[in-house]
Order: sequence, then C-alpha cells, then structure tokens
Amino acid sequence: MLVSYRSTITSAFRCLPEPHQREDAGIEDSLPSPERAAATEFKMNTSNPWQFDRRSCETSHLAKTVNPIDSSFAQERLNLRHQLRLVLAVALGVFCAFFSGCTSADSKQQKAQAAAPRPVSVAVAKVQQQAVPVYLVGLGSVTAFNTANIKSRVDGQIMRVNFQEGQTVKQGELLIVIDPRPYQVQLEQMQAQLFKDQATLRDAKLNLDRYTTLIPSGSIAQQQVDTQKSLVDQLDGQVRTDQAQIDNAKLQLVYCNITAPFTGRVGLRQVDPGNIIHASDTTPMLILTQLQPIAVIFTLPEDQLPTVSQHMKNSTLQVEAYSRDDQTKLATGKLLTIDNQIDQTTGTAKLKAVFDNKDNQLWPNQFVNANLLLETRKNTTVLPTAAILRGPQGTFVYAVKPDKTVEARTVVISLTQGNITAITGGLNPGDMVVTDGQDKLQTGSKVEPRNSGPGNTPSGRNGNGAPSGNPAAGTPAS
Repeated sequence: MLVSYRSTITSAFRCLPEPHQREDAGIEDSLPSPERAAATEFKMNTSNPWQFDRRSCETSHLAKTVNPIDSSFAQERLNLRHQLRLVLAVALGVFCAFFSGCTSADSKQQKAQAAAPRPVSVAVAKVQQQAVPVYLVGLGSVTAFNTANIKSRVDGQIMRVNFQEGQTVKQGELLIVIDPRPYQVQLEQMQAQLFKDQATLRDAKLNLDRYTTLIPSGSIAQQQVDTQKSLVDQLDGQVRTDQAQIDNAKLQLVYCNITAPFTGRVGLRQVDPGNIIHASDTTPMLILTQLQPIAVIFTLPEDQLPTVSQHMKNSTLQVEAYSRDDQTKLATGKLLTIDNQIDQTTGTAKLKAVFDNKDNQLWPNQFVNANLLLETRKNTTVLPTAAILRGPQGTFVYAVKPDKTVEARTVVISLTQGNITAITGGLNPGDMVVTDGQDKLQTGSKVEPRNSGPGNTPSGRNGNGAPSGNPAAGTPAS
C-alpha cells in the first residue's frame, strides 16, 4: 500500500507545469542554485509548450537583457512548486506514520491473542447413580460332568457301529455290536448241563425219600440214609453252579451290545466294523462326554473364601463364564460347592460351578474367566475409571464447571469394577468429569468438552473385583 501511495505522489509531481523563462544566461546566473537547475531542466525539455514561444521568436527577440516581469513570474512559479513539494512531503510523512501506527496496533493485538491461553479439548463424562454388581474373578477351566472311555468287556469282532462322530446320544442308546454267537453257544451249553444236573438231583431226592420211610422198620441203616442226603446236597450245589454259569453267559451276551451310559456327545471313534477287540485293550473304542450340564472349576484367593461362604448361606450365588479375552459372555450358572482344602503352593482354593450349557458354548478343558456375583449395591455414585487420577493428596478427578473451567476434586473410592468406579464422596450425580486430556490441565484451565468414547461411559459388565481402583498418574494443581 505504501508503494502505491508513493507512485501516486510521484505522478502528481510530474503533472506540475514548468515556469516560463527566457533563454538568457543572465537570468540563469542571477538565480539561486535550485532555481538555476530547474531552468536548465526547462531548456532541455523540448516538448514543453513554454518552449514553443521561445523558438518562434528566437531571431527577433534575442537580447542580452531580461524583462523584470518575466523574472518575477518565474520566481513565483518556483516558489509555488517548492511549497507544493513541502506540503506533499508533510502529507506523505503523516500518512506513513499513521500506516505504521495501524500496523503496530494490529501486530500487538495478534500477539496478545496468541499469548492468551487456548481452551484444551478434553473428553468428558457424566457422573451417574446406578446399581453396581460386585464380582469376584477367578481363572478356571471347563470340566465335563461325566466322561467315559468306553472299552469292550468281551473279546470278539465288531459287527456294527451305530453312531456318527460328534453325534449326541441318549442314555441306553446302542453304540457298538460285538459278535454274540460264541457267547450264545456257551449259554446253550450251560443250559444243557443245568438240565442234566437237575435230573440227577431229582433222582437223588427220590431215593432219599425212600430211605427215610424205611428207617422206622429197621430195613435200612441210618448211615446209608445220611450218605444219600449228602449226595442230594452235592447235586443241588452243582445245579446252582450251572445256573450261575448260565447267568454269566447271558451277561457276556449283554456285553456284546455296548450302549451309552449317559446322555452325551460322542467323540472321534477309534474302531471300525470288522475290527477284533479284546477286553484287555488299553485304547478305548470311543469317548463319551456329557456337555449338558457342564462344570467350571476356578480358583479364588483364600482371603475371599469367608466372604463367599457367608454369601452362600444366604442365597445361591450366580457365576458367569467369559471367554479367554474376558469380552464375550458364554454362559450363566450357579456356584455348586467349595473344595475342602486350600492349595498351599498358590494360596488359592477351588470352587465348582454348574452350567446348563443348552447352547453348547462351553467345552471340556476350555479356559474361561469365572465371575462370581456376590451382591449388587444399589443407588451407587459411579464414574468412568479413566477419570480417576492419583496424586500426593490421594485420588482426585478434574470436574468441569459451568463456565467451562476445571477444578481438581478429591474423591473417595469404594469399589472399582473394570471401566467404572464407585465413589462415596467428592462428586454428585450429574457432575461432568474429564476422562481424557488430564495431562494438559490444572485448576482453572479452560476446556472445550467433546463427546467421550464408549469406554468412558459407566455401563455394562466389569471384570475387576478389586476393592480399590488403579487410577492414572497425575497431580491436582492448586
């Protein structure tokens, strides 16, 4: 802008008319140095209209004397031009000073704005009042209620396999059929032997009756009667032995039909039709596992056992099973019992929970996180755990006031459950607290609240059952 004004003033100087002079050396000699320089410039400018009159009268008016009127007129023109230059110079100076002052004021204002503290963008969340469940968390594994390694109790050839791998079978359902014909033959042999021995026994009993009737007449000796009675007893024992052998043969026939001992899921089979199996084989033909219901065995520190035992007397405690990453809820069951001893090497005790597992979310030997619900505390003031800071004076939070400034408030923590923390003092429901960006704050700092993330909202299940929180590092500014 300054350059533009300077070019405008230069153009104004160029538009000024040159003073009228006679081309006479005497006049130039009589003028002061500035005026003499201007007169010289006038003579060199051949396009000046004042010079036309001089050329037209150059021959007739050439003289060595100068008219006093022309000299006075030229002097006035020079004075006027000098005054105009002075006025324009003063105006230019005033303009430059004004422009410089405006520029300096704007610069100072910009510096002042830059020096002023800017609001800090922070994430905020509202303090709420809600019911807080109290959980105890333990690591555990899923254990089948019943597991059977099914083997053969007889020797023979497999005639038929009546199941598919992974099939759910019911109790008593036929699984494998072993060739029963050898055992059927044995049964028939035992039955024939029994029939023979029974006939011999009947004859011995008839003879004993005859001998007994002859004793009063003295026709037979008492010793012969006693011998016959002993023979009857021996034959009766043989008949009973035959009957036991028949029962054993029938049992072997039963063993040829292998059935499911309980309702469960069949695993991968180890045999096929036509294989010869023996009762002494160590490898099972199949493994049957009961999945409904199913158990979870988990551990808790021994210091928590009295609390658990006390709550078990009042009601049945609920247990929730979560996946390995503790994010997906798998099933809900109930606490069954506590083991009768504590492991001295770890200082923990085992607890067993039962789950219906109707949707088959739990599998044997699966690693799970067991969450034992002790109680639910109602009307508790809670806030996101991310808002908790720890300093020399204890735990505190940054509360946002209505004027969008923050102040450090000391809080008393009663319980931390994952992403929420229950407090007993320091804040009221509805207060706003900072959950992210606390490292840039101190008491009185201006903030620009933004929406908090899903992890900063006190809701959902919480995985940590510790009685105190793990607040982030920080120090309340005074």
